[in-house]
Amino acid sequence: MATPLSDVSLMAQPTKDAAEIRTIGISDLNEALRLGWEDFKAVPSHAIILCLIYPILGLVLARIVLGYSVLPLLFPLAAGFALIGPFAALGLYELSRRLEHGEPTPAWGAFEVMRSQSFGSMLALGALLLALFVTWVATWQAIYVAAFGYEAAAAIPDFAARVLTTPQGWWLIAAGCGAGFLFAVVAFCVSVVSFPMMLDRHVSAGEAMATSLRAVARNPVPMAAWGLIVAALLVLGTIPFFLGLAIVIPLLGHATWHLYRKVVTPDPARSETDPYPPAIREHRSAADFPSILFPPWPRKQRTNFYDSSE
Repeated sequence: MATPLSDVSLMAQPTKDAAEIRTIGISDLNEALRLGWEDFKAVPSHAIILCLIYPILGLVLARIVLGYSVLPLLFPLAAGFALIGPFAALGLYELSRRLEHGEPTPAWGAFEVMRSQSFGSMLALGALLLALFVTWVATWQAIYVAAFGYEAAAAIPDFAARVLTTPQGWWLIAAGCGAGFLFAVVAFCVSVVSFPMMLDRHVSAGEAMATSLRAVARNPVPMAAWGLIVAALLVLGTIPFFLGLAIVIPLLGHATWHLYRKVVTPDPARSETDPYPPAIREHRSAADFPSILFPPWPRKQRTNFYDSSE
């Protein structure tokens, strides 16, 4: 039975116990990125270990392209990482949460996210993002077939010439990027603060997505700017051979946690029983690897601005 549009619109409306959404500005985005970089510098080895999968996937993808002539899928597969990135960064949110609480941050601490009460909800939303990813790749393939048919490109120069110098290629770029933009908007709106919220408050996937939609509706311009920042950094991260993602992914993962803290007010019920003590740690350079794999180190105290109100 189909759900009426009026019922769908009500899903994004705040309930009595819904989290309160703050209004943020561009300066808050800069602060979230700064704090994300601070977290990355505090635990660089952990983040690098977690994100080795991205350059590996990139190299495997390049091998497939060169070996099996699936060049048309290179762009949608690479761009599709942005759709599933929020789920892939779960461990990074957990590391930032631990740093915020002043808890130890060993390399295996990121995998403690699997013990969260809401891990099932995270998997459900992750499955939704994966479905969007698969649908996006299928949509791109359909657009490519409509433009060039089923004939495969013989080599990279041939493929580049088709796409960049023919009317069919220009149509492919316009239609493909337009479709990709729509998929990215949907994924962004339902997930921008959803996973950090499920980790922090143990809420359901539905409540987290509703909060994410409200956050975007309350802050359309800053959220649009955040989406552009994420897209730009991911593009930079693909250079060279996707290796830059080993830095970009952890930076964005940690920064997303701090963006969540900026946008969603702390749970008042937890603030009394589960306070966030200030973390005292000092930074270590990534050049200290692998010595930083062992004991945790002190960290400079960071001002807790998340409890501030408008």
